[in-house]
This record gives sequence, structure tokens and C-alpha cells, in this order.
Amino acid sequence: MKIIAVPFALLFTASLMSAEPAPVQPADAAKPVDPKAVSAKTVDPKAAKTVPKKDEKKKEEEPKIPGVLIPRAGGTWLAIEVIGGQFKLSFYDKKKKPAPVDVTRAIAVWPNPRAPGNNRTVLNVSGTALVGSKPVVPPYTFIVRLTLLKGDGDNAVAVENYAVQMH
Repeated sequence: MKIIAVPFALLFTASLMSAEPAPVQPADAAKPVDPKAVSAKTVDPKAAKTVPKKDEKKKEEEPKIPGVLIPRAGGTWLAIEVIGGQFKLSFYDKKKKPAPVDVTRAIAVWPNPRAPGNNRTVLNVSGTALVGSKPVVPPYTFIVRLTLLKGDGDNAVAVENYAVQMH
């Protein structure tokens, strides 16, 4: 009889130890308030006046710029993206509105995923952006080094350099 009682006693104590107690809530726990049940006397009239209306002061949303954003000196922006297998470098002003190109050309250098060495291309002015001529092979997860140039031929001077993580 004792042989049978011992395993039952162990089983009973193990089940008591593994049982989780009910969570204890403090007596002063806050209960949700029904907004319809609140009387006009409990609402502070001054607090109601300070709540701004949503339609009254709507902030101007920033435009969505495609590609990877690059901040420039002076608060302007660059955006680089791959379109049709080629790099496109767009220029934006402080308000992130399209701006005219302010450099002559750019050089892009990025790693070659298919062979040793790096790929290079010159980005020339095409409308309101700089566009490359060499195709960019996927996957587009690499670091591209950009050098912005002003001037023509041998008189070209590098004015800005960036290293951008493409994704």
C-alpha cells in the first residue's frame, strides 16, 4: 500500500507546484471609463479648447522620392536608383522637390558580382537627372561609390564623393 501511495503523493505535489496562480490585481486598479457615462461636469472646458482639430492644421506631407536618398551640403538631396538596369541620379532641393542638375557628370563604381574587379560607368546629363550607360546586374545589394564632377575634359574637378548602400 505504501508503494502505491508514494508515487501518488509525488504526482500530487508536482501538479501543485506546476500550477500557475491567478494574477493578483491591486484593489485600486484603473477600470476603463465609458465615454458616454462621463457627465459634462467632469469634463474641463479649458482642456477641450486646447485639442487641435485634425483638418485645421494639416502638415504638408513630404513627397515620396524613389531610390536611396543622399543628403548633401546646404540641405539639398540626391536620390540614386536603378531603372531599366541603369543608374539614375536625381537632384532635389531643400523641400525635396525636383531641382536642376548642378554638376557636369558623375562616376559610379560598384563591385562586379560575376567576376573579380569593379564595374564603372559615367553618368551623363539626361533631362533633369544623371543617367549611366553601363547595365547594372542584380542583385542590387552593394555599395556604390559616386564622384560628382564639374567641368569638361581634363579640367573636370571632383566636387563631391559619396558611398551609398544600395538596397
